[in-house]
Amino acid sequence: MDLHGIDLNLLVAFDALMAERSVTRAGVRIGRTQPAMSAALSRLRALLRDDLFIRGPDGLQPTPRALDLAEPLGHALAEIQRTLEFTQVFDPSKSTVTFSIGLSEHAAFIVLPKLLALLRTQAPGIVLRIRNFDHRDAVLSLLDSGEADLTVGVPHTAAGRILSERLFEESFVCVLRKDHPQADAELTLDSFLQMSHLLVSPENERFGMVDAALGKLGLRRRLSLTLPQMYAAPPLVASSDLMATLMKGVVEASGYREQLHVLKPPLELGTAKFDMAWHRRNDVHPAQRWLREVIGSLFEKAAS
Repeated sequence: MDLHGIDLNLLVAFDALMAERSVTRAGVRIGRTQPAMSAALSRLRALLRDDLFIRGPDGLQPTPRALDLAEPLGHALAEIQRTLEFTQVFDPSKSTVTFSIGLSEHAAFIVLPKLLALLRTQAPGIVLRIRNFDHRDAVLSLLDSGEADLTVGVPHTAAGRILSERLFEESFVCVLRKDHPQADAELTLDSFLQMSHLLVSPENERFGMVDAALGKLGLRRRLSLTLPQMYAAPPLVASSDLMATLMKGVVEASGYREQLHVLKPPLELGTAKFDMAWHRRNDVHPAQRWLREVIGSLFEKAAS
């Protein structure tokens, strides 16, 4: 295919059609009239020799060819946008750049409310695109591929091309429902081991930080439930006889704090650390640097 004959605006139209699955809504998304979008779709069909989108009961349905093109073209357009928006002076108050941020579950609860409040006043035109990840090693693929400009989560596997900064740490607490028979009793290691436990494991493992600490003592606890979503744990504990060992911040942010009895763990667990990470290629980019400084400042204020 002769790339000299390709109108980049057609690829923008294709990306909008994939996102909206409607000619009219796609036109609104990129500022084109409905006839102009229909003409763009006709040109795309001729260029790529495929129908690309077929009308269905719920709007336009992409063909297999369109699905094959969607991800690589989306990445290409994102890179072009970043390249064209690069300047030596970044003005957040006027920028309409889109930042892609990878957030683990707890990081989303902690980072996003603070960040959105700041952007609303300092950079109202900036758009955030959030990527979820469960496994710490997913940080590498998100940053290497450019799917995320930065990530916030537990420390990742070391890689020289990935830079990081510590944002915050979380201590651990044990929780029972408020009226649990053992709620008012002293939590000893023996009584802890007699409980039925809920384990939160985002990586779907049946062995967590508590189990590692117990293993050093030659002990094991009784697991009754393992689940990957940490914010599902507080309501489950509040309505059962289960005990869970959770980050204190999860309990406080869950909305179930008043229904739970919070206890100090009967063994040393240390803290959960959360890092902001970014690829070295983004280190000096003015917009990227501004975003990192903003996020870092949110936690500096909290610590002071």
